[in-house]
Amino acid sequence: MKPPSPISAVWPGSPYPRGATWDGEGVNFALFSAHAEKVELCVFDESGRRELQRIPMPECTETIWHGYLPEARPGLLYGYRVHGPYRPDQGHRFNPHKLLIEPYAKHLQGTLKWNDVHFGYRIGSRREDLTMDRRDNAAGMPKCRVIDPAFTWGGDRPPHIPWHDTVIYELHVRGFTLRHPDVPERLRGTYAGLATAPVIDHLKRLGVTTVELMPVHSFVDDRHLLERGLRNYWGYNSIGFFAPDTRYSATGRISEFKTMVKTLHTAGLEVILDVVYNHTAEGNQLGPTLCFRGVDNASYYRLVAEDPRYYMDFTGTGNTLNLTHPRVLQLLMDSLRYWVEEMHVDGFRFDLASALARELYDVDRLGTFFDVISQDPVLSRVKLIAEPWDVGVGGYQVGNFPPGWAEWNDKYRDTLRAYWRGDGGTIGDFACRLTGSSDLYEGSGRTPFASINYVTAHDGFTLQDLVSYDDKHNEANGEDNRDGHSHNLSWNCGAEGPTEDQSINALRARQKRNFIATLLLSQGAPMLLAGDEGGRTQQGNNNAYCQDNEISWLDWASWDHALTAFVGRLIRLRAAHPVFRRRRFFQGRPIREGVKDILWLTPAGQEMTDAEWAQSFARSVAVYLAGDAVLDTDRRGRPLHDDNFLLLLNAHHDALAFALPSLHPDTAWQVVVDTVDDEEARSVPGGGEYVVQGRSLVLLKEIDARP
Repeated sequence: MKPPSPISAVWPGSPYPRGATWDGEGVNFALFSAHAEKVELCVFDESGRRELQRIPMPECTETIWHGYLPEARPGLLYGYRVHGPYRPDQGHRFNPHKLLIEPYAKHLQGTLKWNDVHFGYRIGSRREDLTMDRRDNAAGMPKCRVIDPAFTWGGDRPPHIPWHDTVIYELHVRGFTLRHPDVPERLRGTYAGLATAPVIDHLKRLGVTTVELMPVHSFVDDRHLLERGLRNYWGYNSIGFFAPDTRYSATGRISEFKTMVKTLHTAGLEVILDVVYNHTAEGNQLGPTLCFRGVDNASYYRLVAEDPRYYMDFTGTGNTLNLTHPRVLQLLMDSLRYWVEEMHVDGFRFDLASALARELYDVDRLGTFFDVISQDPVLSRVKLIAEPWDVGVGGYQVGNFPPGWAEWNDKYRDTLRAYWRGDGGTIGDFACRLTGSSDLYEGSGRTPFASINYVTAHDGFTLQDLVSYDDKHNEANGEDNRDGHSHNLSWNCGAEGPTEDQSINALRARQKRNFIATLLLSQGAPMLLAGDEGGRTQQGNNNAYCQDNEISWLDWASWDHALTAFVGRLIRLRAAHPVFRRRRFFQGRPIREGVKDILWLTPAGQEMTDAEWAQSFARSVAVYLAGDAVLDTDRRGRPLHDDNFLLLLNAHHDALAFALPSLHPDTAWQVVVDTVDDEEARSVPGGGEYVVQGRSLVLLKEIDARP
């Protein structure tokens, strides 16, 4: 076979746009490196195994190294070698012996094959990372591929689901369909698999509006996991902020991801990406040199000012991206815009978002990152969700993100868990979380939908495990059960793990319905964890980040269809009644004569007093929601009116009779939901009582009792 001809023409090109850009005639290459002395573009054969040519970048304009290859075409495989000082004590770790992934690469071919040669320093040397390793690592490195971005989007439009209609469904691309019997086998575990009719039918029947994909940016499997026969299943170890990971691709083409988005949009579903911009897969000073470290370590990472050999670690992964540098901030913004404009996604959930806000050491809630996004004409219009904490001092920032942002509300999660576990002294906090967490969000001018309400997420117990285990069981992770949270606020209902005791299983089923019903009747934006509606278990593992196996994959064969139907019914109930998705916080006072928007009642039917809120033994409360006090309007500006509802909550183990108020003449109460007996619709007269069984929830609707 005749070897390909070497590229002979190299033109100056342009410093913009960054990355490798096909313009229909040739390819422009542009790479930022403020401290490099020389940059070489390395061209590979089609297999990626043989380096064909090294082409010095001919120009450097304001720290951007660039060149244009008129003979290059889409499909070209390449990487970079960057020359400069290897002075870790000064923050510089250039090593031209290491092939580097380009930070703006749109497509990566191959996976990292771990070997000591990927480390820029000599492992085991007397001076550790201060001594350069001169072995070439190209054979085991993924290669960047030049892409042709052309795609027929046709009439694709973002669904633009309003926040008050949003129900988020967090899923893992691979684990969601890998065992789905109705998805073609060749498509299981892929982007294409998510776009199949069985998957979309399930999502539509369930009633969710927005799928939140766990990380799909190209990422690296940790070496220590592979050596133990495990993998980084979750993917929070990014190395390519523009490239969808090909391990989730059935075709290996970028168009597969775009087709998935387009298909979900056609079904009326939004796509949100869980993104990891706070750190990279290169770790601390003893980590490998794969990309950013070798391109310009001192610019891309937050280094310790007194000793730049070391990294500032606000993420628990060894490094933190340096968003105080304008070119690094530009990289992040360019990546976000790329996913919105080129890939048509509808928003982002930012992992450890507090780390992105750090200007120096403290978290600045109005930092540069937020300022740039808030004025961006593209990004300010999509859904923005923060995981509002990091592992650094002062990193817990729940409630402190600026307007325009929603937040994962872990206070909601923990309060609901404690309440339904039966903990005393929780009803005050529970009432606040049920009504949208105004204590966290109202003061900054945000709405209840700033609160992303959830009981379970990928990190922690599944819903089934939350009611089946008192303690975590992470032995399969190989860390002697030391990893993962120990403060789970879970309750096994009387037996640890699976049991044949039918009374315990019945209680667990009821507890799951309690959690689901509370979540979907709360003010704010609810988020469900994929598989919870089907009773998915991880066998008590609350940190299954490394379990790419049956522990993590959804088991569609053992699906709880009754629970799925219950979840779907509650989502439809929520969608039908604006009183459960108010766009303004409750005021707790008369809105107009004779009408309060919300009324908290004791089981005896009396309005709660301050003293009763403070009672440590109180585990039961009723809440009246006035549908005619919603004070919202539809898209045409017409007032929204709704039914009046009464929610009875009993987290005590014994049954309790609730007095039903008679707030209007000739009215009665119709049972809408009872998490114990939810089969037969029935009504109860106003002024009567309703017995709420232990550890259960009842929702009643006020109806006209006249014949």
